[in-house]
Amino acid sequence: MNIIVPIKQVPDLIEELEINDEGTDLDREYLTYVMNEFDAQALEEAVLLKESTGGTVTAIALDMGEADNVLYEAAAKGADELIKVSGDFEDNPPDSHATAAIIAGVLEGRSYDLICTGVQAADDLDGQLAPLLASKLNVPHVSVVAGVEAEGSDVVATQEFGGGITAKLKVPTPAVLGIQAARQTPRYAPISKVRQMQQEKTIDEVDAPEVDTPHLKVRKMSAPESSSHAEMITGSTDDIVEKLVSIIRDKGLVKS
Repeated sequence: MNIIVPIKQVPDLIEELEINDEGTDLDREYLTYVMNEFDAQALEEAVLLKESTGGTVTAIALDMGEADNVLYEAAAKGADELIKVSGDFEDNPPDSHATAAIIAGVLEGRSYDLICTGVQAADDLDGQLAPLLASKLNVPHVSVVAGVEAEGSDVVATQEFGGGITAKLKVPTPAVLGIQAARQTPRYAPISKVRQMQQEKTIDEVDAPEVDTPHLKVRKMSAPESSSHAEMITGSTDDIVEKLVSIIRDKGLVKS
């Protein structure tokens, strides 16, 4: 089974995030980028399928941030082929619509059985890449997937619904799956293995195709405003209980 995994980089949320002077984006000059956590889940599921059925896993990333590093990390986790899509992405970051159109263009004429994408990304949260990509490629798709198993030329995807309900859907290939969780925790790639991949693997570079698609533009960003702070209640247990009861009554949450 030949599987494509689009990999997106997102700012490391451990770092302090600041808004640029124009108020339209994060100040990205000193940002550290990491693999989107849901894309890591998609990559793990793809590698698990490769290990059980054979085939290859191809990781593809747009040339933004630290694309080479995230692709070598994907290789250290089990990706066989690496593709970097070159384009004017730093000054004009594509949204899900543009990304889907670009990836679909890159994959045109390429043979694959499955495309596993992360169900969403920390910096957009719209969860639309999988359905948009499937629409561009005219193949079926399933999103919010938590586990995939091969069954002949088809795959069986476990889809999650609200309230903890799940369903198993048999999907003909080729198809696009939006992965929420792999069947196991994504494997760790040590720095030594990533450096090894830098010596052994070659990243194939392709130019981004011209796409004519709607593009969302952020007009204004702002940090959350702090309206109040937490009040620390100290004293004996009786004092704390009395204070809590008083606060609850003052807010009209209980009647005296």
